[in-house]
Amino acid sequence: MAAAMKVLATLRTHWKKTTFGVCLLSWGGNWLYGKHCDNLLRRAACQEAQVFGNQLIPSSMPLKKATVFLNPAACKGKARNLFEANAAPILHLSGMDVTVVKTDYEGQAKKLLELMENTDLIIIAGGDGTVQEVITGLLRRADEAAFSKIPIGFIPLGKTSTLSHTLYPESTNQVEHITNATLAILKGETIPLDVLQIKGEEEKPVFAVTGLRWGSYRDAGVKASKYWYLGPLKTKAAHFFSTFKEWPQKHQAALMYLGPTERPPEEPEEKPSRPPLYVRLYRRLRLYWSSPLKEIPQEVAPEDWEELKLSTVELSIATRNRQLDLTRTEDFMDICIEADTVSKGEFVSRGSQKMRDPHMCPEGSQCIQASRCILQLPEGTEGSFGIDNEEYEAMPVEVKLLPRKLQFICDPRMREQMLRAAVP
Repeated sequence: MAAAMKVLATLRTHWKKTTFGVCLLSWGGNWLYGKHCDNLLRRAACQEAQVFGNQLIPSSMPLKKATVFLNPAACKGKARNLFEANAAPILHLSGMDVTVVKTDYEGQAKKLLELMENTDLIIIAGGDGTVQEVITGLLRRADEAAFSKIPIGFIPLGKTSTLSHTLYPESTNQVEHITNATLAILKGETIPLDVLQIKGEEEKPVFAVTGLRWGSYRDAGVKASKYWYLGPLKTKAAHFFSTFKEWPQKHQAALMYLGPTERPPEEPEEKPSRPPLYVRLYRRLRLYWSSPLKEIPQEVAPEDWEELKLSTVELSIATRNRQLDLTRTEDFMDICIEADTVSKGEFVSRGSQKMRDPHMCPEGSQCIQASRCILQLPEGTEGSFGIDNEEYEAMPVEVKLLPRKLQFICDPRMREQMLRAAVP
């Protein structure tokens, strides 16, 4: 009892050291508990992946080949460790023939995709920039019609992974989010996503699954990292200091666009069976002996372009992938032209919202649904576009919607949720 009282007296005498020690032990215990929970998540995911790996396949059937494009620089250089700790074991346990391609510099994924041989599955491990590079390289191929049918999986490792909100359930735990995404790839449920083809006057086309932004909010948001020392106030600081420039900040342009297009019926997944030999011979003989049919020239209806002069604080062109509707009857992209009469206070407060949802369309904005548009900028226009959060020089561009162009793998729960929401 005397020893215990002596210890308590000592702790009371050195209360500052005692407080610091208690805080340090609490933090350390919480950190160790978090690591333990992460290990349990990894173990459960590996056990689920082992079920796929233990499935028997015929000896004549080749292993499913998966090609992973990993950007080690994503997430401030942490992507490689995140992939090797959380995703790689699951992929290797699944029984697939996995090839990991690590990119060394910006733009390398585009070149590698143009030279890639056949594969059964493409997996993108990175952020928005990696996704944009991979799909651009894929759709620039001469045989893109065949390669665009290959399922694409996405492992969100980047600082910004916009596409993961569509494909996977939200999770505050990074390890859980990565393992869930990797397990979803093994299950193979796919959804069709729209793609934007963005082409300059002389440049090769760039492709995006999220959209294009041009304006003051994007320019201010890019500079937010400069004010890192302000912590949670860095975003507001970036937008506040940008108001010291010429105000109001107007972006002048001319816009031509076409309206939505009707969605064609989906192609059947199973090809019709080949007819018997005598049916094929009969068809060929009938075609050979019959007189050639005269081709009737079809009149091509003129395209109904609409033209608009605009002055805006920001222009955004976005796909509908964030609000995906698998049953809609029209295909279109959303064009948001924000009013240039915004006050400085509204600009600062709205800038924080734009960082969370870059393609939000505030009240008072002009919203247009289009399948194709041409954006003409005045000569000498400076600044940059943000295409899937990647920076490109601002120039006149043509933006064309490629509806349901790529098949992305998603969590089965998300697909079921989309189908359930579409039922009236």
